[in-house]
Formats: sequence, structure tokens, C-alpha cells
Amino acid sequence: MFPNAAATKALFPGFEHRSIEVDDGVRISAVVGGAGSPLLLLHGHPQTHAIWHRVAPALARRHTVVAADLRGYGDSSKPAGAADHANYSKRVMALDQRGLMRELGFEQFDVLAHDRGARVAHRLALDHAEAVRRLVLLDIAPTLAMYEQTTQAFARTYWHWFFLIQPAPLPERLIEADPAAYVRDVMGRRSAGLAPFDPRALAEYQRCLALPGAAHGLCEDYRASAGIDLEHDRADRDAGRLLQQPLLALWGEQGVVHRCFRPLDEWRRVARNVDGEALPCGHYIAEEAPEQLLARVLPFLS
Repeated sequence: MFPNAAATKALFPGFEHRSIEVDDGVRISAVVGGAGSPLLLLHGHPQTHAIWHRVAPALARRHTVVAADLRGYGDSSKPAGAADHANYSKRVMALDQRGLMRELGFEQFDVLAHDRGARVAHRLALDHAEAVRRLVLLDIAPTLAMYEQTTQAFARTYWHWFFLIQPAPLPERLIEADPAAYVRDVMGRRSAGLAPFDPRALAEYQRCLALPGAAHGLCEDYRASAGIDLEHDRADRDAGRLLQQPLLALWGEQGVVHRCFRPLDEWRRVARNVDGEALPCGHYIAEEAPEQLLARVLPFLS
């Protein structure tokens, strides 16, 4: 039986688990359910596909929903990072998800993504423009903009960006000492505390971060973003490459992105067709404000 079968049944009734090899030895784990046009859901840090449990049923009434775990997270593969962290670049992580959707029979699809998953989705839509039709990105500004505009206020609140990129094995060792505490502390210190999270989902986040290689995979994701991903982003900027798909950017008005950046302005620098707004919540939009999220997303995807 798949390790999270009970949680999948409880959080995603009617969905089935799939584990699909997308690269040599790399498997991507996902739950699939619903009917209609395909919609890929990608989660953030330090979470898994379980973040979508409050919106998946409504989405599945109109879409075939594929809620995936990123490489290095959840029950997906967690390969050792390369010296330059390239195998955790958003380019490679996007290719994982392109391969997943292709193996499921979907050559074109929409994407709804949060946090780290939204960074993967940004790269997916750039590198595989023929595959991604519409894009919803939650509570981020573009990676390059956020690094280039880092302030003391941002660094204090997004301290984990700078902790996780430290050379191995320091951050891995500290996370592995108490993975459950890391999840509670990182998520619980945001604006809403731990109150928004279903205990079953929180238990999934904690279970998955305790898996062998999970702390390393999480760190490699961030190390790639502070290095090779910025190289890719600068190359796009220099070449004038822009997202062509309709893009809906949503963020929490109680969150750090709202306080430290101008998300719509930043997305309009890298995309041709952008709409969006702040929602009345913090960082974890799909769990804090599911109804408000659905009210914006469903019409956009229809």
C-alpha cells in the first residue's frame, strides 16, 4: 500500500494515487481525480500536494486535477544534489512535471501553483509554452526580482531562504534533528499561525519531511534558486523572453510578498498578459482562504 493511502483517502476522496517515472530513476508522486480539462497543482515549502485538499473537490468538478509532489518533496524521488545543484533547478523540476502530465496523457494543461511550486510553474510555462495554457501563481514575485530587491525586512521574515542555501550538510543536519518542529516553526510563525491547517494535512507535511533525503531535497531546491535558477532567469531577461500565457497572480495581503514587493508590477515585467490582486489572508492561500481562491480561479480557468 502506498505510504499515504489513508491520508489520500481522507483528504482527497475519490482521487487515486499515481507514481510515475519521469527521468532515469526519478519518480513523481501525485493524486489524480475529477473530469474535464487537465489542471496541474504544485505545492510549496515545506509542504506536499496535501495543501490543495480544501479546493481540490471544487476544482475536480470541472477539471481533471493532478496534484503532484515536487522532486525532493512529499513521496516523489529525492536524488542527491549535483555539485552545481542543476538537478534541482526549476528547469529540471519543470521537466519532471511536463513528463508527469505527458505520461498521464495530457499534452496541454493549466497550472495552479503555490510558493516553490509557482517558481517551477513559471519555468514550466517559459520552457514548455506549447504545453501550458493558463497559469495561476500564488504568493510569489519572480525569483530574480525577490533576490535582487532583498531588504532587511525581507531577509528577517524569509530567513529560511538564506539558511537553506548554506552548504551541506549543515541545514540538513539541523532539519533532520526534528523535522516535525521545523514544519511547525516555519509554518506556524506566518501571519495566521497553525490555526488554518487541518491536522491530517499537517501530519502529512511532517511525515514527508522526515523521509530519508527530504531535508536534502528541500535544501537543494533553494540552493538551485540562489544559483543556477538566477542564471536561467537573467538569460531570459537579457533575451527578452516573456510568458505568453494568461497569468493570474494572487497573494496574501497579510504576507511578506505584499509588504515587501509590488507583485503585479514585477509579473508585468516578465509576462504579457497579467491580472491579479491580494486576497484577505496570509501566505498559505489554499488553506487559509479556499473560497476566495476558488472565486478567482474558477472563472479564470473556465
